[in-house]
Amino acid sequence: MNAFPRRAGEPVQEAIALADLWIMTHLREVSDSGGPNDQYIEQVLIPAARVDCENRTERTLVSTPWLLKLDAFPSAIELRQPPIIAVQSVQYLDESGTLQTLDPADYVLDEASEPGFLVPAPDKAWPATQAGAVNAVRVAYTAGYGATRTTVPPPLKFWLAAAISSMYATREIDAASPRLPHDFCDGLLQPYRLLGI
Repeated sequence: MNAFPRRAGEPVQEAIALADLWIMTHLREVSDSGGPNDQYIEQVLIPAARVDCENRTERTLVSTPWLLKLDAFPSAIELRQPPIIAVQSVQYLDESGTLQTLDPADYVLDEASEPGFLVPAPDKAWPATQAGAVNAVRVAYTAGYGATRTTVPPPLKFWLAAAISSMYATREIDAASPRLPHDFCDGLLQPYRLLGI
């Protein structure tokens, strides 16, 4: 059962920030102390680069809530966008259509695998759900390398800085002559890509 989660909120902070002094050095710019230039970088370029990095690698950089909806319980629930930090809740429509919350003691999180998985606890089984229901199972979870940008791997931070620099220098899309040496920068993402899912 291939199901994709959706973001249930924004990360607690961005993976890089202007407060990291090396960012402005990388951009060869001087901060305008919260002026339009800084706002453009922080509010537009940094989030855009982070989302692109997360989409390319199928990972989450900084702690972000996700919501996965399934029509029924599979044998194991695949949790995409790793690394998985925690599961907040597993809810389901029981056979009568009433929303129930599963006891956390009834399932086990495999956060070491990528993607992560939820499986029934030993001697437990997934409960029956309402027949024919759509989105009968709802899993709320958090993923990311941690709650702060200090936990994001350096190669991913460098990719972000290079992407931001390229977007900052070239404000139009130009596939014919990209400013970034894409093969090098995209190569930084290769070890972090989840392949085959």
